[in-house]
Parts: sequence; structure tokens; C-alpha cells
Amino acid sequence: MFGWAMFDFANQAYTLLIITVIFGDLFTRVIVADAPDFRLGNLLWSLALAASYLLVLIAAPVAGAIMDATRSRKRFLLASWILTVLATAALYWVEPGLILLGMVLIVISNFGYAIGESFIASFLPDLGPPERLGWISGLGWALGYAGGLVATGFALVLLGDVSADNFERIRWVGPFAAAFFLLAAIPTFLFLRETGPRRRVRGGLQLSLGFRRVARSLVTLRDRPGLRDLFVSIFFVMAGIYIVISFTFIYGSQVIGWDESTRVAMFIITQVTAMIGALAFGWLQDRIGAVPVYRFTLVFWVIAVLAIYLTPWISIQLTAMLGRPVEPQQVFLFVGAIAGLSLGSAQSAGRALVALMVPRQEAGRWFGFWGLAGKAAAIFGLVGIGLLQLWLGLANAILFCLLLFGAALVATVRIRLPKVSNRSA
Repeated sequence: MFGWAMFDFANQAYTLLIITVIFGDLFTRVIVADAPDFRLGNLLWSLALAASYLLVLIAAPVAGAIMDATRSRKRFLLASWILTVLATAALYWVEPGLILLGMVLIVISNFGYAIGESFIASFLPDLGPPERLGWISGLGWALGYAGGLVATGFALVLLGDVSADNFERIRWVGPFAAAFFLLAAIPTFLFLRETGPRRRVRGGLQLSLGFRRVARSLVTLRDRPGLRDLFVSIFFVMAGIYIVISFTFIYGSQVIGWDESTRVAMFIITQVTAMIGALAFGWLQDRIGAVPVYRFTLVFWVIAVLAIYLTPWISIQLTAMLGRPVEPQQVFLFVGAIAGLSLGSAQSAGRALVALMVPRQEAGRWFGFWGLAGKAAAIFGLVGIGLLQLWLGLANAILFCLLLFGAALVATVRIRLPKVSNRSA
């Protein structure tokens, strides 16, 4: 369990430093030097991420089926880890104007990171009894946010602010994230065990085997309406979450207009509240049920998105009520706490639900589909927000997330846990 959770601890350095806090902002404002409203940079950033998720969409279900057949999950995880580390370190050479190089390296590094998420998740059903999977999943997410807090905290102190004037220091964010991921994931490969004997399948047969299993899984989903609806819900919620992860700090910089101290404070608040949300809702999930807790996290997301959109209006109202200026960036910090609680809890609850609803011996295949739903969602969400912000501006386009989380909640109406435990299926 420790080895498994340490991978979440390690890979959050990539998510936060590259996708959320630093490199995304660097890419849209410095690498791509376009019009003052940064819409071209935002669009190219969303397209690069969407392209990487398209590759995962194609590869993850097939890889999951092959892993089930050959008992090779750990080898696939190792390959994804090495690919991510190498491509992330190479971001050092992306300079202002080298837009294509930056996009290519983001596609490669984010592909390795994102497909590794489904590989590591497939080990979850092996880590404990069904009644403990909510807590275990929450523990992994919480440790992940702790890792992100450590990695990004050091990076913010050592590398400084995101600006053209500070480029020679901030460009080290790629090598720093790569080194953290490389070292912190070592316990995973020392302690995480592959269950069952390794099966050998000739190389030429592995790909066809993977596609056959994917086809059978699609047929199986027709007879499992609860599982099918769960994947639909995960599609919508992850579309919204990928937008939030990829654009929160871009939104803060471009729409809220925050200063460096507020950016650092937002990072700390979101990480701490996400860690609390993952642990608290994981504990709660094992006591009152996985499905009610998952639904509650989606309601939380609806509230969070409304608060993000209404931040300027809330600032004006509070100024009138209190008789003193209340800056939008101050309100945005409070909104960050709500979003952080939602972020940690929704992802943990969704992952645990998949583990509870599928047979343990088919975990690789179904977590491949979990990856498929999430990455198809990322493509849909990121391309959608990229085009909408080009038309409406980022401040108004964020309402797209409100529709996504609402649709995710509606899709849960028919979800029920199976009466037979996945441990005995």
C-alpha cells in the first residue's frame, strides 16, 4: 500500500509544476507571446493537452487488456514513468517562440503521466477488502497532494515568479519536476507487487489480444448499466476537473489579476483542502456508501464553479456590506478552498467506485476504461474550453464546467453497487 500510494505522491510534481501552477502559465504568457488577452496561448495549450489525452484514449484500454492477460502491469507502469521523466526534463530547452517544441514535449510527457495514472489505479483492488477501498483510494490521493505541496513549495521558493524577466530561473521547472518524480517513485517499484504468475504471450499476439478484449468489454457494458452510467458520469466530471487543473492558475493570472503572494497562497490552500477532502470523503465513503458520497462531491463542484464565476460580483457585494475594499483575489482564495475539497474528494470517490464495481481479476481492463473515460473527457473539456474562451473570453467560458458537473450528477441516478463483492466475482 505504501509503494502504491508513493506513486501518487511522486506524480503530483508533474501535475502541479507542469500542468497547473508554473509551466502552463509560462507557456501561455511567455513561450507564446501573442495578443494581450493571451487567447492564442490558451488555445494552443488546450490543444497540446488534448492531443496527449487522445493518445491515451487509444492506448489505455488496449494496454489494460494486455496487462490482464500477461500480468505485466508493473512493467507498463515503469515504461510510462521513464517516458514522463525524460520528456519533462527536456522542457528546459523550450524558450520563448519555440512553441512547437513546447507542444510536442507536453504531448509526450503528459501522455506518459496520464497513461501511468490508469496503470497505477489498476492495482487498487489488490490492496484491501472492498469495505476499505474508499479509504485506501483517499489515502493515495491525499499523499499525492502532500507530494505536490512539497514539490511545488520548493519550486516556488527556488524558481521565483512566472515572467519573461525571470525566464532563466523558471525554465528549470521541467528538470526539477522530472527529478522529483524520478526519485519519489522509487518506493513504488521496490515495494508494489504484481499479483499472480506472469503469463507469456507472443509479441505479435499482444496487440490483437488487447483489441479483442476491448471489444468484449464494450459488449459487456451493455449488460452492466450501473457501470456504464458510472463511466458516463466520470466522463463529465473529469472533463470539468481537467479544465480546472489546466486553467485555474491561468484564470487567476489573466482574469482575477492576482499578485505573486496570492498565487502562492492559492497553491497552499488548494493542496491542503484537496488532501483533507480526499481523506475525509474516503473515510466517509466506507461508512455511508460510495455512491452517496460521490454524488455529494459533484454537488460541491457545482457550488465551486458558481463561486469561481461570481468572484468579481461577490467582491463588490462584500465591499458594500463591510464598508471596506474586498479584492477579487481575496475572494478567489476562499473559492480555492471549496474547489480543493471538491478536487480531492471527487477523483478519489470515482476511482474507488470503479474498484468496487468490477471483478478484481479484470481490474486492468476496467481501469483502462476508467483511463479512457477520463482522457476522452479531457479532450472534450480542453478543446471545448479552448474554443469557448477564444469566442467568449476565459471569464465567461468557465461556465462550461457548470454544465459538465451538472451532467455528471444526472448520470448517477441509476448507479447501484453490485450485490456480489468484487473480491469474489
